[in-house]
Amino acid sequence: MRLADFISRDIEPILAQWEAFAATLQPAAANMGSLGLRNHAQQILQAVAKDLQTSQTRDAQREKSLGRAPVLINTTETAAQTHALLRARAGFNINQLAAEYRALRASVLRLWMDDCAPEVPDLDDVIRFNEAIDQALAESLAFFTAQVEQSRNLLLGMLGHDMRSPLQAIRVTASYLEALNAGERVSEAAARLIRSGARMQALLDDLTDFNRTNLGLGINVRATSVDLADVLADELDELRAVNPDRQIELQVSGNLQGVWDGRRLQQLLGNLVLNAIKYGAQDAPVRVIVSGDATHVRIEVKNRGDAIEHATLARIFDPLTRGPGYRGEGDGSDSLGLGLYIASEIAKAHHGAVEARSDETETSFSVSLPRVNEP
Repeated sequence: MRLADFISRDIEPILAQWEAFAATLQPAAANMGSLGLRNHAQQILQAVAKDLQTSQTRDAQREKSLGRAPVLINTTETAAQTHALLRARAGFNINQLAAEYRALRASVLRLWMDDCAPEVPDLDDVIRFNEAIDQALAESLAFFTAQVEQSRNLLLGMLGHDMRSPLQAIRVTASYLEALNAGERVSEAAARLIRSGARMQALLDDLTDFNRTNLGLGINVRATSVDLADVLADELDELRAVNPDRQIELQVSGNLQGVWDGRRLQQLLGNLVLNAIKYGAQDAPVRVIVSGDATHVRIEVKNRGDAIEHATLARIFDPLTRGPGYRGEGDGSDSLGLGLYIASEIAKAHHGAVEARSDETETSFSVSLPRVNEP
């Protein structure tokens, strides 16, 4: 008997084995009934049987092997994709999802071969069946990964949002304690709380911004008419106060009046300067050069230190990346490895870009921002 006919005839015994195996995938399957355990298994098997009955050229076979199977018309999701989506929502992990297909492959071939005995099973059916299972598995894994990623991003968004209120309460209370002037020890403790709260706030801001970009929302900017000379100077004053042992120089020239999100550009500059402080030579100043012409404003942050390797430089704006010379541990410079990524995204949100260069002389980050019309 050909395999497609066998699957159609014996689909119930096959589904029974699928259900029995799915029930062993704990803890996700612990409270699932038969319908949930068999989630779209029948439709997946019917799709496999239909594929086996469809003629296929060598070129079509090769395209399928490369993951370029024909897309079904008038179908938003295949059965394998829907199966993966529901498995992800039910709490299965990706290894369990793959194990279902591995068990399905083994059980179908074993049952069919037993049914064929003593005749030899059709080899072409075996090849085509494996192709169909691999295609269904690939569809499932892609959808499963996308669903997990979306759920994680939503969780990060909720976490960042819900942590802001208690953090704000801590910072306000610490500021109140500091203002009480209740003694040197209380004031020092309050100051530590304020600094720690500020670092936590910065981490939450980075996390929220990273989450927005992952969800495809981009960095949120509110452009107004600002003078970057004043805006960026204020940011550098705060950075000098937090890093009193480091020299941070500012040089400005040209027209720096324009329409941008001043708070976001402060964040961009702060991320670049903090990166220079972390990785640059401790005995050399961090230099910030801001210049404006008729069409663009340019912000450069330069520091002395070891040259960045070419491989690191190529991915320096990737999220969750730190350079090999990172000195954040133990010095209070907490980081998620998102600073340069977020700086780049802020520049993009202003229709600009950030470039990095590094050699034995210095490392430089250059931000180019186009001017826009007044709001």
